[in-house]
Amino acid sequence: MANPISQISIEEICKQIHGSLGNSSHFVRVFTCQLTPHECQKTREKYMEMYGEDLFDHLQNKIYGHTSRACTILSLLMLNPHERDAIMAQKAIFKDKDGVNYKALIEIYVGKKSSHFFLIQQAYQSKFRRHLDQDIMSIEPPHSYQKILMALSASQKAHSTDVSVHIGKCDAQRLFQTGEARCGGFKIDEGVVLEILSKRSIPQLKFTLSIYKHIYGHSYTKHLKNEYGGEFEDALKFVVKFLNNPPKYHAKALEAMIKGRTKDEGNLERIIVSQSENDMNKIRKYYKNMYGMDLKDAILESFPLGDIRDLLLAFTMKSSIDS
Repeated sequence: MANPISQISIEEICKQIHGSLGNSSHFVRVFTCQLTPHECQKTREKYMEMYGEDLFDHLQNKIYGHTSRACTILSLLMLNPHERDAIMAQKAIFKDKDGVNYKALIEIYVGKKSSHFFLIQQAYQSKFRRHLDQDIMSIEPPHSYQKILMALSASQKAHSTDVSVHIGKCDAQRLFQTGEARCGGFKIDEGVVLEILSKRSIPQLKFTLSIYKHIYGHSYTKHLKNEYGGEFEDALKFVVKFLNNPPKYHAKALEAMIKGRTKDEGNLERIIVSQSENDMNKIRKYYKNMYGMDLKDAILESFPLGDIRDLLLAFTMKSSIDS
């Protein structure tokens, strides 16, 4: 693990940043070479203390003044993880140019621990004076993802995070009986699915899905891939795949975005920044196994020399050094 920089060093870096605000490339080098994500947040605090200015606001002004992906990434670094996720959730609901980004919301509702999810909700309410769940329920037109997100919100409030084999077997059996075992045309029972999603913790849901595969010989998503599947089935399929293996999902998503098969640049930045603090090593392993290339080499091959490539490489590689 890299040694954290001292408070004196943070002060010195604040001076470097203050003298390089007009030079984005130097600004990028300061952050990618010298600071971990936690130290970036401490630097924001120290910079405010020394100069009375918020680095996040400054970078946001750069974004709105002349669109800069580098500034977008750097602005995310300034935030605590729960504050960043709250902003990402608000953007997913209100500001995505292609409509509501439900997949980004699922990443937040499924991919975070209950304690962190509670802090996200608090940060959302503090920053936007609104409730995250209410904003999701108010989305028009209604969508099946809303029902699932509300169930997952209740799941995050589950009192016990202990995993029960008995509950897992019972829930797996119910999913089977109200899904692929039904006669007369396939359609899952939404009520049963939503009940299970809302009453079980995320670890319990993951365990239930593994038991389902063990008992019935295939994943739960297999029976969602058929001619009778509708909007709810499509949404549920995505949620289950993410629940089963978040690092594998992120590896596939990064491959699509790096190779240009999807154009959602904000998703690339969101995943790279957030996962650099969590599962980037696992993501790199899955990426290498699935595509035969290290994630670092894929970035070097797909992005031209410049600030964006430097930032993406820094986030991709730092976790392997610091973890």
